[in-house]
Amino acid sequence: MQDSYIIVDIGTGNVRVAAAAQNGQVLGVAREDIVYIKDNDYPDALYFEPEQLWQQVLRLAKTVLASVPAASVKAITATSQREGIVLIGKDGASLIGLPNIDHRGREWESIMKDKSRVYHLTGRYPTSLFSAMKLVGIRERKPAIWEACQTFLSISNWIEYKMSGLIRYEHSQASETLLYDVARKQWSQELCGVFGLNMALLPEIADSATMPGNILPEVAAQLGLNNSVGIVIGGGDTQLAIKSTRPAVDDMVIVSGTTTPIVKLTGTYKLDAEERTWTSRDIEPGRFVFEANAGVTGLNYQRLKEIFYPNEGYDIIEKELTENKHTFCMASLGSLLADEEVPLTRGGFIFPAPVSHLLTRGSFVWATIFDIACSISRNYHILAEVDGHRPDYIWACGGGLQSKVLRQLIANLTGKKVQIRQAFQQSSAIGGALICNQALQLNVPMDDSIEVVYPQEQEHYAALYAEWEKTRGYFRNMC
Repeated sequence: MQDSYIIVDIGTGNVRVAAAAQNGQVLGVAREDIVYIKDNDYPDALYFEPEQLWQQVLRLAKTVLASVPAASVKAITATSQREGIVLIGKDGASLIGLPNIDHRGREWESIMKDKSRVYHLTGRYPTSLFSAMKLVGIRERKPAIWEACQTFLSISNWIEYKMSGLIRYEHSQASETLLYDVARKQWSQELCGVFGLNMALLPEIADSATMPGNILPEVAAQLGLNNSVGIVIGGGDTQLAIKSTRPAVDDMVIVSGTTTPIVKLTGTYKLDAEERTWTSRDIEPGRFVFEANAGVTGLNYQRLKEIFYPNEGYDIIEKELTENKHTFCMASLGSLLADEEVPLTRGGFIFPAPVSHLLTRGSFVWATIFDIACSISRNYHILAEVDGHRPDYIWACGGGLQSKVLRQLIANLTGKKVQIRQAFQQSSAIGGALICNQALQLNVPMDDSIEVVYPQEQEHYAALYAEWEKTRGYFRNMC
C-alpha cells in the first residue's frame, strides 16, 4: 500500500478529482462537467451553485477513492481556474459561485480611473475578467447577496474551506483579484479604494504547500477517510501545472489546456511598458509568473474534433495529420495575442477556390492546430522581447500536448526544443502531489525522464507563419 494524495481540480469546463502517489504517479481520475447558469440580471454573466459543485466533488472523490485504499490517503489539496470566486456568508454558507468566464462587472469598469496604476500594482491590465469586478457587479445589482456576504475565496481555496472549515486565500490566486499588490505580496488598501471595497472583506493570506488543518470529521466520514488527513493549500491551476515540469528561474513553460498560458519564471517583479502581459505570484516563494495567454485554444480544438471526428479518438486524428500534407488550409479561430488590444470576434478557415479534392477533414483540424501553434509562438516571442530568453528549450505540459503534431509545430515556429515530462497531460495532479510532499516535508524521487522535440524546417514554417498572419489580418478587418 503506497501513500497517496487526493487533488481536486476545478477547471473552466469540468471538475476533476485525481488520486496520485507521492512519486507523482496518477492512480485514478474522475471528472464531470461544471453546470453554469446564465444570470439575466447582466448582459454577460454566468454563475454556479456552490452546493451543486461541492456535491460533484464529493461524488467524484468517492469514485476515485475506489482506486486507492482509503487508509493510504495522507493529504488533500485543490487547484482551480484563476479569477473564479465563491462568496461566503456571515453564517459560513456558500452564497454564489462566479467562474472566470463571468463578466457581470463589465458595466462598471469605468470606476477604474487610472488603469495604468492598477496595472502597476496588480501586474495585469484590469478588466471584468478579474475577481474585484465580479464583486462590484454583485454589489451593484444583487443587494441581498451583497448584504449577506462576509468574505470570498478563490474556488480552490473554497474547496479547502469546505474540507477543513478554515478560510485562507493563497498568493497565486490572490494575484487574480485586482485587490492584491503582487510586488509587495499583500492585500492593498489603495486597490480596495479603487473598487470601493472594505479591507474587512479580504481573508487571511497563506502560502501554498502549507497545511493549516485537517479534514473536518463530517467530511472524512462522508469519504471514508481518517480524521488525520491533512488539507494542504494549493494554488492556481496554471501554477500547479508549471510546478509539474520542475522548471528553474528564466525558464519558459507552455501550459496547453482549455486555454494556453505561456509563461516565463522570474525572480523579480516584471512589467511590460506596453501593458500587454500579466505578472502573478508563483506558488514557489520569491518567484513570479510573467505571462501571455493564447486564450481558448484547447477548447477550439475540442469543439472542432466533435464536428469532424465525432466518433474517433485523437490517435486517428494524429494518424491522418501525419499521413497527408494539409498546409493549403489556414485558420484563425479567436486565439489571443498579447499585442492585440481587441480580441477577434470573427474567425474561420481559408483555402483555395474552387474546393480541391485534396481538402479533407484533416485539413481543417491541421489548420486549427497550426492556429494554436502560431498563437503560442507569437506570445512566446512577445515575452522574449520584453524580458529575453536564453535557454534553447521550452517546457510544455497539459492535455493539449498529447498532439505530437502540435509539439512539433511549436518547436518549428519558436526555434526552441520542446521538453515534456512523463504524465504531462495530468500536470495539475502531479503539481498537487509535489506540493503535498512539500507540506509533509517529504523528499520523494520523481521520474526525471524527458521527451525532447527538436525544431525542423524552420524556413518553411516561417513562410507558413506569414500566411497565417495574413489570414488573421483578413478576419481582423471583418471585426
